[in-house]
Amino acid sequence: MERVKSILKSREITPLYMIIILFLIVGTINPAFFNSDNILSTLYGSSIYIILSIGISFVIMTGEIDVSIGSTLGLCASVSGILIRDGYNIFVVLIAVILIGGIIGLINAVGVVDFEISSIIMTLGTLGIVRGVIYVITKGRWIENLPTDFKSLSQDSILGVNIFFLISFLLVITMHLYLTKVPQGAYFKAVGDNPNGAHLVGIPVKRTKRISFVLSGIFSGIAAIVFASRTGFIAPIAGNGYEMTIIAGCVLGGISLTGGVGSIIGSSLGVIIMASLSKVLVFMGFSSDLNNTITGALLVIIVVSDTLLQKYSVNKNRKIRLSNRVKGEGING
Repeated sequence: MERVKSILKSREITPLYMIIILFLIVGTINPAFFNSDNILSTLYGSSIYIILSIGISFVIMTGEIDVSIGSTLGLCASVSGILIRDGYNIFVVLIAVILIGGIIGLINAVGVVDFEISSIIMTLGTLGIVRGVIYVITKGRWIENLPTDFKSLSQDSILGVNIFFLISFLLVITMHLYLTKVPQGAYFKAVGDNPNGAHLVGIPVKRTKRISFVLSGIFSGIAAIVFASRTGFIAPIAGNGYEMTIIAGCVLGGISLTGGVGSIIGSSLGVIIMASLSKVLVFMGFSSDLNNTITGALLVIIVVSDTLLQKYSVNKNRKIRLSNRVKGEGING
């Protein structure tokens, strides 16, 4: 019973309550939303965002940021589209995009960890470079005429569950278990919470940050396969703006931008909320053109709230330590 109570009160379960409340509000305003097809399509449509959130969660937990995930997704989707169109096996394509994503992540890692460039600046630069590479390899044209069997993957299901949503769910559970059950998994939060303290107890701080950026790139590559299959074509602007939605969703899901706090489950639930916005707006009678505006506003609100909560937590802990010290001195006196 105590275990159930602790789960219900945990920080990572809060976004689940928010999803339920959001769906209830939308369904009350427009009962047509309370249709299993609508709800399932909303959840299934978030698969790309969930997979992206897994990778960047590792980065944010270490106290860094990666704004290049959208362009990395776009490049990997473009490469996957070209290879699939030219007849390559999907497993070969998957390996190719994982390697590309991993290399981009490694480049970010070298810049941030070894050259000590601010992660926001380094990944912003990478974003621009990768976006330029996309235009070079696509010549500014859409990649179309993808095989029907590849596009139909997004409609396939296992035991009635969409295959890509099932894959994203399994990835979330696997990475959650890695973070919580494997000793090395705890390194990411430890580095984000106190890098100097982590170094003193023997945690490889630099290597942990490198791994986090590489994972961010790898999961961007995996998400690119899902993106290419779902859309059926790849435009040069593919993935543009995704980073804002993902980061907002991760913070909404309980991951602190200062690092050291959060979970993969929480971030995945948070991005489901953010990914649902466009459909929610339509059912509430608003234009989906407001999606970017609302996402940006939510990001600002979420970041400000996170900052205030962190300050409150720091001040509260400082008062507790001071109170304990005063009590201790009183007893000794």
